Order: sequence, then C-alpha cells, then structure tokens
Amino acid sequence: MSRFMLRRAWRNNDRIRIDGSAAVVAAAKAADVGRVVQESVSMLYPDRGSEWIDEDVATDLFPMARGNLAAEANANRFSAEGGTGGVVLRFGWFYGPGARHSEQILSLARRHIGVVLGPPDGYLSSIHVGDGGAAVAAALHIPAGTYNVVDDEPLTKREYATALAAAVGKRAWVSGPGRAALLFGDRLTSLTRSLRVSNARFRKAARWHPRHPSAREGWTATAAIVR
Repeated sequence: MSRFMLRRAWRNNDRIRIDGSAAVVAAAKAADVGRVVQESVSMLYPDRGSEWIDEDVATDLFPMARGNLAAEANANRFSAEGGTGGVVLRFGWFYGPGARHSEQILSLARRHIGVVLGPPDGYLSSIHVGDGGAAVAAALHIPAGTYNVVDDEPLTKREYATALAAAVGKRAWVSGPGRAALLFGDRLTSLTRSLRVSNARFRKAARWHPRHPSAREGWTATAAIVR
C-alpha cells in the first residue's frame, strides 16, 4: 500500500491507461469490434459528503486521476467515431481474495489495527472483486455510456472499520490515520474524500446486482478465505 503514494510508481499505470487504452481502441476499430469496455474508478468524483453521487456528477481533476480520465476519453471516442458500444465502468475500491491490499488490511485487522483514511464520517464506495467480474460480463450487453459499479450500500469509514473488525472477530484497539491522512494531499485524495456512489444506473441497464450488498458481507466472505 505504501507504493500507492509514490508518483513514480504510477508511471506504468498512466502509460497503460493513456497509451494502452488508445491502442486498444485503434485495434478495435481496425478489426471492426463493436464493444470496448474500459475499467475506470469512482474515486474520480469530488467529495460530496453524505450526498449520493451518480454518473451525472462531474469528475474531479487531480494528478492521479490523469490516466483514468484519458482512458475514459478514449472509450468515449470509440463510441463517437462509429463504435457501437464504448462502455466505461467506474468501479469502487476493490477488495476481496487476490487483491493484495485486502490481505494487508486483513492482516492489520487481525492485529487489532483498523484502517480509517480520512474523516470517519466520510463515505467509502467499494466493490468485491467477484461482483466486479460479474459486472464486466454484464457490461457486454448494455448501451454505450458510463456506469458506476459499486456495492449497494456504501459505508462510512467508521462503519467500514467496524465491518473489518467483525469479519476477523478482533476488536480494533488502534485505528487511523483518520483525518491525519488529509496531510498527504492529492497523493491520497482518492481515498480520503467522501464518496457515496450510487450503482442504480448500472443495476437497471445490466440487470446486475452485487452478491455482496455491502462491505459487511464482502469482508466476512473474504476473511473466511484469506488467512
């Protein structure tokens, strides 16, 4: 998780999202492929406190958003230039088996340490990796556009920490960094802001629903697998 805040660690990520997504779109057009599904993130939205956020809310611009915004633009260009379906999926914060940071967070929780990034009453919208995979499959059959793919019930940072503790059966003796994480500025802004994101548009278009309605159920299932 520490590498997340290193700008140099994002260089390959940005190159793949900016140049790689453009190459995929060019190849799809050349091969007369009708559908391009581009992964993006819901952390592009600005902090809206306790207000619900849907796809009509304008995205924010900060250094670590650059690659995702470019990838979204390439997918939208695919639709505008004749492709029948450029779909952008703005995923919540991934968690679950196979997500390395999930294993690290569970390890901390088992040591009675809770992770709270930003004000504890701010919201975090996440998505279990299994539900994210099912969403990608469902996206093959929906109209072109941008969709949020998140849990049904976003939790506050405090509720999220409580869900983690319950999943491992260990009470958190220490939690943080809380509001102190704001001191890292734009390096952590995507995780410290309050994002209460709605998945209503995607649920309706794809007839999809997450198997894990919230991180409460998702972390319990994850903890049973990740030891």
